[in-house]
Amino acid sequence: MSCLFKYVIFSVSLFLLSNNLLAQKETIITSSLLVEKVPAKIYKPRTAIIRSAIIPGWGQMTNKKYWKLPLVYGALGTTTYLFFRNLKQFNDAKNAYILATDTDPSNDNQIPQPYYSVISQPDRIKTFRNEVRQNVDYSVLFFIFFWGLNVVDAAVDAHLKMFDVNDNLSLHIKPGYSPLANTNGLSLVLRIR
Repeated sequence: MSCLFKYVIFSVSLFLLSNNLLAQKETIITSSLLVEKVPAKIYKPRTAIIRSAIIPGWGQMTNKKYWKLPLVYGALGTTTYLFFRNLKQFNDAKNAYILATDTDPSNDNQIPQPYYSVISQPDRIKTFRNEVRQNVDYSVLFFIFFWGLNVVDAAVDAHLKMFDVNDNLSLHIKPGYSPLANTNGLSLVLRIR
C-alpha cells in the first residue's frame, strides 16, 4: 500500500510539473493547430500623460478610448463658455459700477440697459460684480480640474490597458497540507496562466 501511495504521489507531481512547464511556453496548442502568441501592444502611461497634458483627449486617443473624447471636450468646452460669458458680465458690471459711482450724472445713460439700469444702486451693482468675478474664478478652477481629470483618466487607462482580465484568472478554495505548520487545511488559490 505504501509503494502504491508513493507511485500515485509521484505521478500526480510529474503531471503537475509537466503541466506547469507547458503553460510557461510561448506557444499554445489548440485543436491540434500551433498558434503563436502575438505580443500585446505595450501602452506607456507616460506617453498618455504627456499627450493628454499637451492636448486634451490625445491621451484617450492613444489608449484607443475614442468614446471619451466627447466627455473631455464637453467638460472643457462648457467651462470655457462659462468663463467667457462670466468675463463679459464682469466687464459690463465693472463699467456699470464705475459709471454709477462717479459724480457726473450726465453719463448715467451709458450704463448698459438690460441689467444695470434696473439696479441703479451702486452697492447692488458692486455686489453683482463681485459674484460674477467669483464665477469667473470658479470657471477657471473647474477648467483646470477637468483638464487634470483628463490627464489622470489617460494615465489610469494606460496602466489598466495591460491588466489581464481573461477567463483563466480564478480564485479557488482548495484543501491542502501545510508542511510549515504540519497541518491540513483550506487554501485560497489564485491560478494565473
